[in-house]
Amino acid sequence: MTQPHENDASASGDATPDAPRDLGRHVHPLPSSGREAGPIRGLLAGMRTTARTMTKKTSVQQYPDVKPDLPPRSRGVIALLEENCTACMLCARECPDWCLYIDSHKETVPSETPGGRDRQRNVVDRFAIDFSLCMYCGICIEVCPFDALFWSPEFEYATNDIRDLLQEKDELGAWMRTVPAPPDLDDGAPGAAEVAAASKPVRVQRRRPTQ
Repeated sequence: MTQPHENDASASGDATPDAPRDLGRHVHPLPSSGREAGPIRGLLAGMRTTARTMTKKTSVQQYPDVKPDLPPRSRGVIALLEENCTACMLCARECPDWCLYIDSHKETVPSETPGGRDRQRNVVDRFAIDFSLCMYCGICIEVCPFDALFWSPEFEYATNDIRDLLQEKDELGAWMRTVPAPPDLDDGAPGAAEVAAASKPVRVQRRRPTQ
């Protein structure tokens, strides 16, 4: 005759497989919820934090009464120097957001010398930037070969309507007055090529003597 196993549920009438074990000695008491201290302790802690904050010197600038001191190379808005733009479309092609809109037409410029050939130039009809799409990467400024686009520190152009963030060439040109002057060159650095070319004396063409 086989002996019943000690873990067999049928060996004892009061034991079942799903019977919970006695874990009373392993249960840790729950932490106190703080109700014993009452709401006064929390109120005093909050008042202590408020008093400590009130005695500290604030670092918040009172804008718009006090204007912030922006760094000279801050990226606020893109300004346009319309007389330098030739509508080459290079900035619009390189823009990753496609937020530049340029329209132009060709115009014939008569020759200044008699017998010379007339030339054509592009006249900008529209130059607009949608600042709701612009990510201020500055690629258009870097790739412009004629120095027609500049960074301006102006940043106060917020609006309640997103459609008003499409700035035309008149607004972009008005921001040119806020563009800071370029920094001075380092000692011993070569001068700008544009200044050197403009300072060259005018070349006078000599006439051949008539026979």
